Amino acid sequence: MNSPRTPWQMRGVLSGIRVVEQGTFITGPCAGMMLADLGADVIKVESPEGDPYRSYQGDHYSPHFQAYNRNKRSIALDLKDPAERNLFDGLLGEADVFIQNFRPGTAARLGAGPERLLEINPRLIYASISGFGSSGPYAQRPSYDSVAQALSGFLSVVVDSSRPRFLGPALADAITGIYAAYGVLGALVQRGRTAEGCLVEVSMLEAMAHFAVEPFAAYFALGSTPTSSDRPRLAQAYILRTADGRLLALHLSSLEKFWEGLVSALDAPDLAADVRFQNRLARIANYESLNAELDKRFSRHDLSHWVERLGRNDVPYAPINAIDEVVHDPQVEHLGLIVPVESAHGGARAVRPPVQFAGVREPSVRAAPLLNQHGAAIRKGLARGERWPPADAA
Repeated sequence: MNSPRTPWQMRGVLSGIRVVEQGTFITGPCAGMMLADLGADVIKVESPEGDPYRSYQGDHYSPHFQAYNRNKRSIALDLKDPAERNLFDGLLGEADVFIQNFRPGTAARLGAGPERLLEINPRLIYASISGFGSSGPYAQRPSYDSVAQALSGFLSVVVDSSRPRFLGPALADAITGIYAAYGVLGALVQRGRTAEGCLVEVSMLEAMAHFAVEPFAAYFALGSTPTSSDRPRLAQAYILRTADGRLLALHLSSLEKFWEGLVSALDAPDLAADVRFQNRLARIANYESLNAELDKRFSRHDLSHWVERLGRNDVPYAPINAIDEVVHDPQVEHLGLIVPVESAHGGARAVRPPVQFAGVREPSVRAAPLLNQHGAAIRKGLARGERWPPADAA
C-alpha cells in the first residue's frame, strides 16, 4: 500500500523544475507565474532598469507588476556584458524552461535565441511568446493586449458595436501567458519520454483566436458571422438593475426548469402565459422584449429581495460584485481564495492559485521580488560552483 503524499508534495507539483524567465509586462511573466504557482523555481532575469511593468503606475513596484510576478526570484543582468552573459549561460545550462516574450529577433540579438540556448542545453524547453508569430507579414509589428483582442476577432464577439469600448482587464495578455504555460507543461511531459528539449511558440493572435473557438465553430458550421449579442441571447443571459441600483446577472441556459424558477421568483404567471416566451426558442427570438419585461420587474425591489427569491427557486444568478465585495463573499471566504502574501513589499493579500491537488490549497504566496532582490545570493551561489543556486540560499 502506497503511503499518502505529504501536503508540500501536493502543492509543489512542479518542485524541482527550474525556470529562467526573461519576460516583460504580462505575457511572459504570466507564463512564469503559472509555473511558479505550481512549485517551479522561477528566476526572473531583468535588465538593470528592470521590467518596465514595475513602473506602470507610480513607483518601481506597481500592483500590476506584483500581480504577475509572485513566487519568483529576481536577478538583474546586463547581457551586453560578456561576464554577465556567462552568468546567464550558467543558469541556462541547468534550467528546464526558458520563457521570453520579445518581438521576434530581439532574443537572438541579446544572445538568448532558441538555437543558441538549445545548443547550450539540449533538454531545455524554450518558450517564445510573440504578438503575431515568428514570421509572416505582421511579425515585426508591435502588439499589445488591445491589438490582439481586435485582430483575433475576440473583440467583435464581446463588444457592443453600437457603443464600442474596451473591457478590462488585459485578457489577451493573460490568456496568452496561460496558453504558453500550457504548452510548456506539454513539452515537459514529452521531454520525459524523449529526453529532448524543444521550442514552444505561441502568439497573442493564435491564443485569442483559439480562446474564441466557439464563435469560429459557429461561423464554420452555420456560415453566418457571430456578433456580440449572440452568446447572451442563446444562453438567455441578462444583466438587470434592481431598485437600489445594484446589478444582477441571470443565466437561464437551456433547461426549462430555470425559466419556470424565474417565473415563480417573479410571481409572474403572465410571463409564462405570454406566447412570446412560451419556450426557449421563442425567448431567444424575443430576447430584447423579454429583457425589457425583466428590467421592469427587477426594478421594483432591492437586490436583497431578489437574492432571496432567486435562491429559493434555484435560478442561476449572482450579484455583480465589485472587487472589494468579492473579498468578503461567503463562498470566497469558505474556499480560502484570498491568502496572505509572504514578505510583502506591497499588497499584503492576493488571490491564490485556483487549482487544488488532493484537496490541498495554497495557504499563501510569496511576494513579487524587488529588482535584483536575489541577485547577490544567486551570484554567490554561482561563484561557489552551484550551477543553479537553491532558493533557500537567497
